[in-house]
Amino acid sequence: MRQTRYQALIVRGDHVLLIKHKEHASGREYWLLPGGGREPGETPEACVAREAKEETHLTVRVERLLFDEPVLPEGGYRRRKTYLCTPVAGEASPGYEPEGEAAEVYAIIQVGWFDLRTEAGWGSDLIEDPYTYPQLHRAREALGHCD
Repeated sequence: MRQTRYQALIVRGDHVLLIKHKEHASGREYWLLPGGGREPGETPEACVAREAKEETHLTVRVERLLFDEPVLPEGGYRRRKTYLCTPVAGEASPGYEPEGEAAEVYAIIQVGWFDLRTEAGWGSDLIEDPYTYPQLHRAREALGHCD
């Protein structure tokens, strides 16, 4: 189990960017914030920017730490640190997973901008997701976006 997942809450206007993973074996699909683990000698901010670039093809400016919270035991990490980010270059598109063992398990198949002002267009797969939905709900509150 890794210690900390560093993830990017990439906000453009009133929208947040999510990536969709598809598990090869089961076909299961789910939305996540881009992110992952730090490499040796890498700062948290550099990690977030690198993960965003790898997984979304966007260059981002890491603004600030938004959340630092524990993760449920069944996850692959003990903590999750979410950084507020702004896109500064590139077009969002599905990136890749550079770690061979992870790439064997899933692929990034889609990116999507979701309106933080309303959950109406989010879709049931995201609203019913026990991992990503609570994070987005907290982000909406923290950033002042509520129905």
